[in-house]
Amino acid sequence: MSTKTTETTDMADRNGLYGRVALVTGGSRGIGEAVALRLARDGADVALTHRDSAERAARVADRIEALGRRALVVRADGADPAAVRAAVGTAAAEFGRLDILVNNAGVAALGPIDGVTREDVDRTLYVNVRAPYLACQAAVAHMGEGGRIVTVGSCVVERVAFPGASLYAAGKAALTGLTKALARELGPRGITANLVHPGPVDTEMNPADGPDAEYQSGLTALGRYGRPEEIAATVAHLAGAQGRYITGASIAVDGGFTA
Repeated sequence: MSTKTTETTDMADRNGLYGRVALVTGGSRGIGEAVALRLARDGADVALTHRDSAERAARVADRIEALGRRALVVRADGADPAAVRAAVGTAAAEFGRLDILVNNAGVAALGPIDGVTREDVDRTLYVNVRAPYLACQAAVAHMGEGGRIVTVGSCVVERVAFPGASLYAAGKAALTGLTKALARELGPRGITANLVHPGPVDTEMNPADGPDAEYQSGLTALGRYGRPEEIAATVAHLAGAQGRYITGASIAVDGGFTA
């Protein structure tokens, strides 16, 4: 075995992810892509979902396989409850187990409350609240001791520093209650549940060179956008062996947005 391979395996063993199986929703781009790749680098086999980004999801899968791990791409719209459950079942069936669920997929309908439509409300709550709940419900049926649930929330749960985010903030805030309740319920089974709140992160949905970037950067203590890899590092810690005594936590990875 080469030195590089040995070092990689040792790191995976230290993180407790070698040979484990993860499902990352919305894993074809942005934070989800970074999480999927980080978990693979740490030794996990990774399934990822997408809604309409088949080519991008396939490229992420190729990168996972290039790291020596198994990859699976599943098309699933978070607004479709049957698709959410099926994605979990497909991942568990394909890999023979499921150890880690990362609820990352989400949508953002921003604008004044009097301009938000019923369709906006329904889709936001379906994707940002109902889908994570159903994914957790389906995933715990496959998890045993050491199972991990990590959900991606938002810094606006603690500080809504700009108008037009009422619907988005309401949906993300619901994840705090879900995470705390799951931690209490699943703790006796050795399964942890935690929530990561990113601040402004440089993604296609909110690029660091976008029209509002200077304003958003100014809201952080560090004065800059985060990188997807910085969010992924915290997710990987919570998913690994070193995060085994953390549950029910809401962790800000926001550059001091909520400081």
